Amino acid sequence: MKPIIRNFLSVIRRYKLVVILNVLGLSIAFAAFMVIMMQLNYDFGFDKFHKDYDKIFRVELYSEAGASVLFNRPASEIIFESSSHIIASTVVHAWDEIASFFVEKDGKRNYYEENSLIVLPSFFDVFTFDFVESSNETSIAPGSAFIPLSLARKLFGDEPAVGKQIVHSGWGSQTVTAVYRDLPDNSIFKNYIYFAMRESENIDQWNNHIYNAYIRVDDVSNTPQLLDAILLNAKSKGLLKNNYDLEKDKSKYGYRITALPDIHFITGVKLDQAPKANKQMLMILFAIAIVIIAIAGINFTNFSTALTPMRVKSINTQKILGASQNTLRFSIISEAVFVSLLSYFIAILFVNSPLTKLIYADLSIVAQPSIIGGTALIALLAGSLAGLYPAFYMTSFAPDLVLKGSFGLSPKGKKLRNTLIGIQFIASFALIIVASFMYLQNWFMQNKYLGYNKDELITVDVRQIQKSRDVLTSQLKAYSGIEDVSYARDLLSSKDEYGEIGRRYKEEVIGFGIFLVDHVFLKAMGVKITEGRDFIKEDADAPSSVFVFNETARKKYDMKLGTSIEGYEEGDPFGGEIIGFISDVNFTSLRKTVEPMAFVVWGTNKWGWQQNQAYIKVKADTNLREAMSHIRSTLAEFNSEYPFNIRFYDEVLQKLYEKETALSRLITLFSLIAIFISIVGVFGLVVFDSECKRKEIGIRKISGASTTDIVIMFNKVYFRILMICFIISVPFAWYFVNRWLQNFAYKTPMYWWVYLLAFAVVAVITVSTITIQNWHVANDNPANSIKSE
Repeated sequence: MKPIIRNFLSVIRRYKLVVILNVLGLSIAFAAFMVIMMQLNYDFGFDKFHKDYDKIFRVELYSEAGASVLFNRPASEIIFESSSHIIASTVVHAWDEIASFFVEKDGKRNYYEENSLIVLPSFFDVFTFDFVESSNETSIAPGSAFIPLSLARKLFGDEPAVGKQIVHSGWGSQTVTAVYRDLPDNSIFKNYIYFAMRESENIDQWNNHIYNAYIRVDDVSNTPQLLDAILLNAKSKGLLKNNYDLEKDKSKYGYRITALPDIHFITGVKLDQAPKANKQMLMILFAIAIVIIAIAGINFTNFSTALTPMRVKSINTQKILGASQNTLRFSIISEAVFVSLLSYFIAILFVNSPLTKLIYADLSIVAQPSIIGGTALIALLAGSLAGLYPAFYMTSFAPDLVLKGSFGLSPKGKKLRNTLIGIQFIASFALIIVASFMYLQNWFMQNKYLGYNKDELITVDVRQIQKSRDVLTSQLKAYSGIEDVSYARDLLSSKDEYGEIGRRYKEEVIGFGIFLVDHVFLKAMGVKITEGRDFIKEDADAPSSVFVFNETARKKYDMKLGTSIEGYEEGDPFGGEIIGFISDVNFTSLRKTVEPMAFVVWGTNKWGWQQNQAYIKVKADTNLREAMSHIRSTLAEFNSEYPFNIRFYDEVLQKLYEKETALSRLITLFSLIAIFISIVGVFGLVVFDSECKRKEIGIRKISGASTTDIVIMFNKVYFRILMICFIISVPFAWYFVNRWLQNFAYKTPMYWWVYLLAFAVVAVITVSTITIQNWHVANDNPANSIKSE
C-alpha cells in the first residue's frame, strides 16, 4: 500500500493542474446531479406525506371545452353521497386569502399578515396533519383557527398557543384551538391559518361556485365503480342531462377525479390554484443530470489516458523493478477512486452554495439521505470505471519497448475520444441555445407592453384602512410627485386567472373575467377608452354596476353600448349597463391569451368584496425614494404598527414569473457546467495529442513550420468537430425551445442570431484553450521534443 500512496502523491506533485481540473470538473458534475435529483424528488413527491395519499382525490367537472375545479355546495354534497366507497369528503374555499390580524401582548398590538384558507371541519378527515397542540375538541369549528407550529412560535414564543386569541380584521377574535407541525413545501396546501366554515354555508346556493371538492376512498381499485356511481347520482339529481349516457357521453363531459399527487402536474383546468410543474421539463432536467455525470466521467477517463505518454515509462520501470502487473493496475484504479470520492465530498459543499437557491427542494443532507448516499455509490463506480481503461492500457506495453521510447496509441481509441468530446459539445450548444431563449422569454414577459402603464407605479394592500380610504387618497396626493391614486380588488396581471362569472346577455348565458376597480382606475393606469365613456364618481353610488369590456368580449358576444348585463336572479347585485369598450389588455399573465373580461365599478351593493389594493401613480422624473418615503409615512399615520407591504409594480411581475426565471437561471447554470466540463475534456485531449505528437511537432519546426502553423493545424481538427456538433445540436435545441414556448400565449421570436451566438461562445473558448496549450508545446526546443521520444 505504501508504494501506491507514494506513487499517487508523486502524480499529484507532477501533474497538479490535471488533478485540480479532474477534481473540479467531477465536483461540479456531482453537485449538479444531486441538485437536479433533489428537485425531481421534490416535484414527484408532492403531497405524498399524507397518510394513504393514493386514496385522496380532487373532484373536477370536465367537458370538451375544458375542466374546472369549482363547485357549489349542493352539487358537491350530491357527489359525496354517491357511493359508499367515499369514506371521507370535504370542500375548501378555492382561493386562499391574506389574513390581516393582530395579537395583543402586554397591552401592545402586534400586527401580522399570513395566508389563510377556509375549510369544512371534515378537511382534517381527508388530509393528514400532525398536531403538536390541540384543545379537547377534535375538529375545527367556527370561531377557531388551526395554525402551523412556525407561526405559533412567531406569535407566542415558547408559550402554549392553544386558547390564545388572534383578532382578525374582518371577523374579530378567533381562538387558536390546534397547532400542527409545519407541512413540507411540496404540498398543494401550505402552512395556512385554517379557519372553519359553517356546515350550512351556501348549502342551498347553486350559483356560488367558490369551492374545491376532495374525497378519500376506501380502495383505489374501486375508483371505476365510484366514478360510475357519481355520474349516475349526478344524473338522477339533475346535475347532468336526463339523456346522459354513461357509455357514450362520459368521454365528452361529466365528473372526474384526479389523484392527489397528480394535481401538481395536470394542466388545462380552469381556476386551478395548485402549484404546477411540467413533467416534460423535469424529464429534461433528469436527462441533463445524466449527461453531466456521463461527460464528467468521460473527461475523467480522457484525463487519465492523457497522462499515458508522461507516466507509461515510470509505470513500466516499476514493472522491471519487480512490481506485479496487478499491483500497478490496482494502484492506478485506486488513484481514480480517491480522486472521484474527493470530488464527491467537495460536491456536497457546492450543493448548499447560493447558486442552488434557484430550486425549491430542501438541500440538507438530513432531508435527502437517499440522493446523497446514491451519489456516493455513483462516485465510487465512476472512479472505478474511469481507472480501469488507463490501468489496463498503461500496463499493456512490453517494458523494453516503452523504455526504448517507442509505443503507439490506437487511432480507433482517438476516434472514440473525439466522438465522446463531440457529445459534450452537442450538449453545450443545445443548453446555451435553450438558456438564451429562456432569458429572452423572461425579458419579453417583464418588458412587454400590457395595455396599461406600469412604470412609476407603486402598490400596497390597504385593507386595514378601508374606512379611511378617501382621507388616505387625499394625503397621498398632497405630495407633488404623486399623480394619482386608484383602488382595485386585485393586482392586475399578477395571476394566471381571476374570477370568471357567468351572466346573461341578450337572453344568452356568457362567461367573462371580472376586475373590480374604482372610478379613476382606468385613467390612473393609462387605459384608453375606444368607445363609450370612462367610469365616473357617480357610478360607485348607483344601485347597479357598470361595465367596461375589452375588445375580445365585444367581438365574441356582439356587445353594444347601452345594453345591459343581467344577473341570474332578481335582485342579483352583479348586473348593469355596458358603458364603454377598451383595447385588449393583458389582465392575466402572458401564459394566457386575452379572454373576454370587464373592468367593473360595483354599485352600492358591494356583495362583500372590497377594493384592497391601492395603485399609486408617481409622476415621471419624481425621486422614487422620496415618493416611497412619503407613502410609508402617510400609511404610518393611519396605523403605525401594521406592516404594510409597499412594492413597485415591477416586483409584482417579477414574482409572477419567478418560476420561469429560476428555471432559466438553472438551465444557464447547467449550460456553464456543461461548457466547463467540455472544455476540461478538450484540454485533456489537447494534452494527450500534444504529448503524443511532440516528435512530429519538433520535426515540423525543424522543417520550417512556424508556431502559428502548428497551432492552426491543431485548431482545424477541433473546429471541424465543433461545426459537426453544432449542426447536430441545432434541431434538438429548436425542438425543445419551440415546445417550451408553447406554454405561453405571447412569446419571443426565435431569433437566428441566438444560434450563431451559441456557436461563437463555445468556439472562442475551445479555440483559446487549444491555442494556449499548443502554443506552449510548439515553442519548446525542437531538439528536446525529438529526444523526448
